[in-house]
Amino acid sequence: MSSFSVRRILCSGSLLCVLPLLFFIPFSFAATGRVECNSIPSKILNRAVPYCIVLPPSYDADKARHFSILYFLHGLGDNEQSFIHTGAWNLTEDMREKGEMREFLIATPDGGASFYINSKDDKEHYEDFLLREFFPFIEKRYRVAAGRGHRGVAGISMGGYGALHLAFRHPQLFISASAHSAALIEKLPLFLGPTPNSPRARVLGSVFGVPPDPAFWDRNSPIAIARTADLQGLKIYFDCGNEDDYGFDAGAASLDRILTSRHIAHEYHLYLGRHDPAYFGEHLPASLVFASRAFSN
Repeated sequence: MSSFSVRRILCSGSLLCVLPLLFFIPFSFAATGRVECNSIPSKILNRAVPYCIVLPPSYDADKARHFSILYFLHGLGDNEQSFIHTGAWNLTEDMREKGEMREFLIATPDGGASFYINSKDDKEHYEDFLLREFFPFIEKRYRVAAGRGHRGVAGISMGGYGALHLAFRHPQLFISASAHSAALIEKLPLFLGPTPNSPRARVLGSVFGVPPDPAFWDRNSPIAIARTADLQGLKIYFDCGNEDDYGFDAGAASLDRILTSRHIAHEYHLYLGRHDPAYFGEHLPASLVFASRAFSN
């Protein structure tokens, strides 16, 4: 497998800075980390899956140290390099330098349009890939501290759905789960509209069936899973814009009500904003700090 790594480029407006990942940058800055991008051959998916991993400054400086890890899941239409290209990596480095968060690894797999679950037609077992191949691979290849207390999952939009789904279904694996504008839908038929072949139905079709199957959606929805899952001890954070373009704010409010009714501790915020990069950029620091505080070290 080939790989490449890059060092951080300093620029103003970190969330607007686009980082070129086409070349190795043959210089570095004091107290900055680096990114490695590579791929993992998957037998489950029958293909290679690209990923990137953000390594903090101490990773190379202290070869004996093991680190906590945050798995960060991108949204629909993005890929494993989105965390780098949007300037989130620069934001992460700036927050570390200011002492606002600890040093930990951030791994970003290419999730395609999978919603990070096993598809209804049984052709795409992406959740199985994460659990049986990707997480073990990353935690063996890189110096990841062992145990639930050192593993978190977070995401944006489709990735927020994936993060909450994974953590709610497998709470024994994660100490924290956080999401921005997660694709939370209370009633799928209302979301899809009256047209069976609507654009929204086509987007969901590859994972949830053609047309999307409401029963399959409900079985996998973090909202439904939260009604019965044993979530005690899992630290949960989620937020959404009050003018979310897809109505995910209603789903977030529903999840908040369920967790509150079950007396499950969580942090929920409804902020001003839409479902767009400006909203994600403004609130991303919150989930990074949330994960940092949850980790055991």
